[in-house]
Amino acid sequence: MNTMIDEGSTALSGARPRERADFDSFVAARSTALLRLAYLLTRDHALAEDLLQTALTKSWFAWSRIDGEPEPYVRKVLVNTFASWWRRKWNGEIAGGELLDLEGDAAPDAYAGSDTRADLWEAMGRLPRRQRAVIVLRFVEDLSERETADLLGVSPGTVKSQTSKALAKLRIDPALASERPTTDEEATR
Repeated sequence: MNTMIDEGSTALSGARPRERADFDSFVAARSTALLRLAYLLTRDHALAEDLLQTALTKSWFAWSRIDGEPEPYVRKVLVNTFASWWRRKWNGEIAGGELLDLEGDAAPDAYAGSDTRADLWEAMGRLPRRQRAVIVLRFVEDLSERETADLLGVSPGTVKSQTSKALAKLRIDPALASERPTTDEEATR
């Protein structure tokens, strides 16, 4: 009787035990990096966890069809899911007040104590979502223009123009403006 239950649960889940083990080992090995990508895109810990969970769920259903290395596929699902979230008019719940830390062990902020990083983070938050996604993929995830274009489903020219626009906005952002004026020579470096 146990064998029937095991066989039935495997049939319902849509995966063979080997595929499940491969998926589980992939998640264990790469979820931290994928969560970092999700956080950099969303700028919210809870939303990043939701985004990663959604991307992993979508990837689970396609796991048997993924040829080769699964990480590019999962990254693409993650970025496309983020893009579909930003296309919606309503982007999720907005907390109306301060949240209490009931357990007392909130996750430490990796950038705490760094004014420069906080300023950069604020400036990144003011970028439109597509420009933020391009900057994160190009400069944090260190993807090429072609890889970024493939992930976002746009042309490399769009990646170039979005990168240029985003960098121009970051250069003039008040949070990142330096105290001293720059000369033309310094601006071209």
